[in-house]
Formats: sequence, C-alpha cells, structure tokens
Amino acid sequence: MSIQNVLENMWRDYLLLNPEAQRVVDTLLAEGERIVNDHIALRTFNVGVVALEECAKPFLALGYEEKDEYFFEAKKLRAKHYEYTADPNTPKIFISELLVNEFSIDFQAVVNSLVSYISDDQVQQTDFFHSGRPWNVSLSQHETLLGESDYGAWMAAIGYRPNHFTVSINNLKKYSDIHTLNDFLKSKGFKLNSSGGEVKGAPHVFLEQSSTVANKVGVEFTDGKKEIPSCYFEFAKRYPLDSGELYQGFIAKSADKIFESTNTYRASQ
Repeated sequence: MSIQNVLENMWRDYLLLNPEAQRVVDTLLAEGERIVNDHIALRTFNVGVVALEECAKPFLALGYEEKDEYFFEAKKLRAKHYEYTADPNTPKIFISELLVNEFSIDFQAVVNSLVSYISDDQVQQTDFFHSGRPWNVSLSQHETLLGESDYGAWMAAIGYRPNHFTVSINNLKKYSDIHTLNDFLKSKGFKLNSSGGEVKGAPHVFLEQSSTVANKVGVEFTDGKKEIPSCYFEFAKRYPLDSGELYQGFIAKSADKIFESTNTYRASQ
C-alpha cells in the first residue's frame, strides 16, 4: 500500500471521530484556500510491542526518516517526529508515547492488561493507526488511568487512531497569519484550545500553533457508555531558520499545551 493510501485511510478514520475537521476544511476551501497537511499526531504507550520505535517501523518502511526527539516531563511523555523527505508536501508523522513505568502500580497494571491484547504482527501492519481500540476496557479501568493521566485515559478509550491532523498555515493566503486565522475560525463557531493562550509558540522559536478543542463522543466500555474527548484539528505556522529553510521540528513547551486539547476538563468547558 502506498503512503498516500495509508494517509487517506487515516484521514477517513479520523473524520469518524472528528467530523468538525471536515467542516473546518470546507470553511477554508470556501474562502479560496488550499489545504496542505503539516503533520499527523499519533499516540501510544512505551510498553512492549506498542512502544514508539515499534509503531514507527511501518512508516520507516514506507519511506519516512526519523528526525528529532522530544520530552514532556510534566506529562511523562516522550516523542519523535518523522519526515517523508522524498516529498515535503507529505505530512510529518509525530508519535508520542506515555512513560507508563513512571506511574503507579495500579496504572501500570491496567495498561499492561490492555497491551496484552496486541501482537507484534498487528502493530507492523500499515492499517494499525486507523484500526481503533484493540482491547476491552471497563469504566473503572478508564477512571484509574484518568486519575493520573488524561493521555492514558484517552488511549484506553480511543485506541490507535490519529489524534490530530494539522493545517499548514504557510500554505494559506488570506489567513496566513495565525491570529487572523484564529479569529476567523472563532467567528465561524469553532472553539479553540486556550490552555497557555490560543497561540502556542512564537516566530522567534520558528513555530506557532493553535488547535480546536476535541469534540466529545460516546464510547462503549465493557460495563457502560461514557462521553469522552476524541480528536482535534491543529493549525501550524512555520518560520524560516537562518539558512532560509522553514523549521520542520516541534517545540516541546508548545506541544505540551496542545496535548491538553483532549483533556477531559477542557473538553467539557
């Protein structure tokens, strides 16, 4: 399967949880804009067959190359991003993993029981990151994770699906300024993540980001149903380095707040 087929399948799966993203795209297209995807964010646990490097292997096989590594101490996360250097218009892949070993014994027990459902063969398939939730999980297990990590609870409920796609502001014309874009989106009724300010980053760190707040979806657990935050849509403006090339990495301080787009307390506001 080609990388474009994989990315298209991931987009279709993402829209099942976040149809608002298509409304954002349609709203910008109606303004005469061209939509280019900057990056796709994926989540996992640092456990066995689903550890970050294992999850990255199918993308490496499709032609992606590993670039930078990032750490988020407060949220106990580690991440790497990957670029498809053969075509700069192909979105970057940003994979983060929760450092499960830094949480309580009860937390670790829940995660390990979930991951036990997954085989190495599943992870190495090109459809893994639009395969959904591969395990059974109870409300009490979800609550155990939520008590320590919104990220962990999100993973337990949603599974392996894109967390967000990202509009490249650099490829917009009318809304090439992130503040102008944010104001336009709000005028159309889209709610933005204000944690740490609506705009994360700044030109002097070569990257500005904003995002919608994840919409809530009803999730079936083994012993009931609960509404939880699902996915969100991001917007990224990149600035040139001294070399003249656009910065292609990520800023940990900014991404830390972007992660909160799926936080339970924020999504319910």
